[in-house]
Order: sequence, then C-alpha cells, then structure tokens
Amino acid sequence: MPKIVKVECFPVSSPVKKPMIMPNTYITAIHSVILKITCDDGTVGIADSGDTSSWYRGEMQPSIIGMITNVIAPRILIGEDPRNIEKIVAKMDLLVRDNNQAKATVDFALHDLKGKLYGVPVYDLLGGRTTEGSRQGWVLSAGKPEDVAAEAKQAKETGFHLFKMKIGFGTLEDDIAMIHAVRDTVGPDAYLTIDANGFWSYEKALHIIRRIDSAGLDLIEQPLPHWDIEGLARLRGQVKTPIYADESAQELHHLKEIIDRRAADGLFLKVQKAGGLLKAQRWLTMARLAGLPVHCGCMIGSGLEHSPAAHLWVANEWASQGLNESTGPLTIHGTMESKNIAEGADIALNMPKFEGGMCYPNEGPGLGIELNEAFLVKNRTPGVQGSIVEGDTIKMV
Repeated sequence: MPKIVKVECFPVSSPVKKPMIMPNTYITAIHSVILKITCDDGTVGIADSGDTSSWYRGEMQPSIIGMITNVIAPRILIGEDPRNIEKIVAKMDLLVRDNNQAKATVDFALHDLKGKLYGVPVYDLLGGRTTEGSRQGWVLSAGKPEDVAAEAKQAKETGFHLFKMKIGFGTLEDDIAMIHAVRDTVGPDAYLTIDANGFWSYEKALHIIRRIDSAGLDLIEQPLPHWDIEGLARLRGQVKTPIYADESAQELHHLKEIIDRRAADGLFLKVQKAGGLLKAQRWLTMARLAGLPVHCGCMIGSGLEHSPAAHLWVANEWASQGLNESTGPLTIHGTMESKNIAEGADIALNMPKFEGGMCYPNEGPGLGIELNEAFLVKNRTPGVQGSIVEGDTIKMV
C-alpha cells in the first residue's frame, strides 16, 4: 500500500505579460502556491493553486501554505494512502472550515499522484473521456470600447465561442458603450456576456441591466454580492437578460438555496471554488438535477493550474455541454493560442493545448504535466515562506 511521506509548498509569482485591469485592482503578477505530495515509492503529485486574491476566495499564499502545512499535511496526509481521495477530502472538510482553494490544491495533487500510480490520465479517474476538447470563451480585458471591440474581433477570428466583458474600467456610460461596441463587432449571433463580480447594488444592477437589455447579452454573471441570493431572485424577475451565479454558488448548500429560490438561470463553476475535482463532480450533479446549465472557468494561472479543469471538462458530460472560460495561461502570456508561448516561460513545461478556441488536456499519467523547476526558483515570491512537511517534522523554507 503506497503512503504519503512528504508534502511541500512553494510560493510563486508568475509575471503577467500584459497587466490586467480589473474592478478595483491592477494585476501585474499571479501569486500562487505550488504543491508537491510525495509517495514512499518516489512518485510525486503536483498542483498549482492558481491566482490567490483577498476578494474572490479570501485566500492568500500565506494562508494556503499555513493551512496545508499546519493542519492538512500533518493531520491528514502524512502516512495516508494517496489513492483514498474520498477519505482525505472528507477529513479536510471535517477539520478545515472554508479554505476551499487550499483543499482544491491538495485534491489536484492527489488526482495527479493517483493517475501516475495507476498509469492513467486524470480524465480516466473522472469517468473517462466524453469529448476530445472543450469549447472556450475569451475573457476580454477591461478598457476603452474601441480597444475591447478590437480584442473581441481577434478572439472571434481565432475561433473562440464566447466573449465575456469585465466592467468598471471607466464610467457607467463607458461600460454601456463598450457592451454595444463589442456586440456590434462580434455580431448578433455570438455568445456575449458580462461579469460584474458582485460589485453592484440591487438598484444599480436593475438600472444598468435594463439599459443594456437591448444589446442581447446571453447572460450577466454575478451582478450582486455573493451573499445576496434573495436579491438575485428579485433581480431575475425584473430583467430580460439571464442571471448566472458565480461567487454566490460555492458550497452545495449555496446551490440548494439558489435552486430553491429560483435565483439564477445558470451557474459558473471554478474547481477551486468547489474545493477540488471530487467536490466539483458533486456540484455538477446537483446543477444537472436542477436543469441549470453550467459555464466553467478557472482561476488565472499556469498550464498546471488549468490542467485539472481541462481534464474535468472533457470527462463530465454536463460540463462538456457548456462553454468554458478556462484560458488563464493564455491571459498570463498575452496570447490566444498555446503554441505562441515561449518555451520555459510557464510553471508547466508542457501545458494543455489551446488551439482554435478549443482546449485539450495533456495525455499521459496523472495530469500529464512536467514541472518547470527553474521557473519556481526564478519566480519565487519574495517575503513569503514555503514549507516542507516530512514525518513529524515541519520546516519553513
């Protein structure tokens, strides 16, 4: 029986080729945690937490490293059979409240390790392949209407199937002008959405959405704060544009409340938000039972961060029907296809393939990713300690 003997956490900051303008923030680097889980036979499972943020999940590099180092590794992982992912996830949920991004990072590394032990890709652990690749949406940078429209034109020509806009670059009038400019550019049949990231009040959301209903948006993502599920239900009854929940749809009990209140027309899933691949499958089952369509995304991150999502999207039949926005590595590297990313420029030496608006997971055992050790050394986050847990010993490095 294999058992876990070592758990290592490394803080990494990946430079962003083109700084991203988001509501209330300006992103020049993606700060994530790389996790290694080593078995007694030398097999290593790897994972990348993806972008950490104070406002989306409320988890940062030090909190993720601290939770894994001080609780999950010594009390759950060390000495355990890494194949028992259900057992380990149950223990994490028992001993750790919230902290889903930390839990998800552990889940990802365990799936990679288990796939390597069995010699199969992660998508085989998730039920097998239902489709060769997943259709992708492109998240447009916030900016002037003409600039965003030009980016949308390029994304459409590349082959992307969905175009999502971020609001908050300028004034309300600027946002409205941007929405109409992009609609005019991509045409009436293109799938077009906006994401408010929960920054609007009910009154503001009602005012804005009524003004942009004429743009024929296919959905608006999370117009109200994550806690205001009742507000989502009220808003949904007052506007024509479909309302999708992201930040509101975290744990299964949140999904149940959204379903019971009829608060959304559909849902957004990020695997980190759900707490990992195992819990994401439960999440998708609940959405399917309610007949709610699901769009899938990832945190902004490396090819390694994206890989668990890439495997899930081709394995889960309900997820494969929707459109995914899992283009985090492309966002970091400022390109729309992975063939344009320079060798050695990413945490992953061999990332999932992005081509023609599609994404294809790596083949080979586990996630199929090779770790770029030189990148980890070069881009280590200054001022943040990593850790090594081995046996009864915890060492900060």
